[in-house]
Amino acid sequence: MPGIDESLTFIPLSIAVLTVSDTRALAEDKSGDTLVGRLTAAGHTLGARAIVHDEIEEIRTIVRGWIADPAIDVIITTGGTGFTGRDVTPEAIEPLLEKKMDGFSAVFHRMSYDKIGTSTIQSRATGGVAGATYIFVLPGSPGACKDAWDGILAQQLDYRHRPCNFVEIMPRLDEHLRRGKAK
Repeated sequence: MPGIDESLTFIPLSIAVLTVSDTRALAEDKSGDTLVGRLTAAGHTLGARAIVHDEIEEIRTIVRGWIADPAIDVIITTGGTGFTGRDVTPEAIEPLLEKKMDGFSAVFHRMSYDKIGTSTIQSRATGGVAGATYIFVLPGSPGACKDAWDGILAQQLDYRHRPCNFVEIMPRLDEHLRRGKAK
């Protein structure tokens, strides 16, 4: 049965939050606030936080810096996942991913469907791994951020979650670099 194994010790992660928006400032960043509140309440540390315009190179510059920072374990972006001309977060992030996490998108859309029905198809939420850093690309609504954290990320970023979680495999995310590229 899935759940928390209380015999294990919680391992706090350093999580960076990036809000992608042409209109928001920190004072109005409800989605970023939602993520920060939830991750800190869970016992994790806010490793960094920024707001950036919907510009591919601006997004990539920040995310590349966080991927290169050994102090950042996880990056969560919010915003820019729709279909308008300015929604470019997946285009900015996906080329950086070494491995894409199709299951994250599938589970996110399954949960979202229960709340907003077919409107879930208007989001291009995605996830993956780059430079031994987990990256999750979420829609810009506080509700979507809450759902992704409460329904997926809170469990998968908790070492005590069973039967498995992302934290327990973190030491092996870059093993291909230590032994040479996988053939």
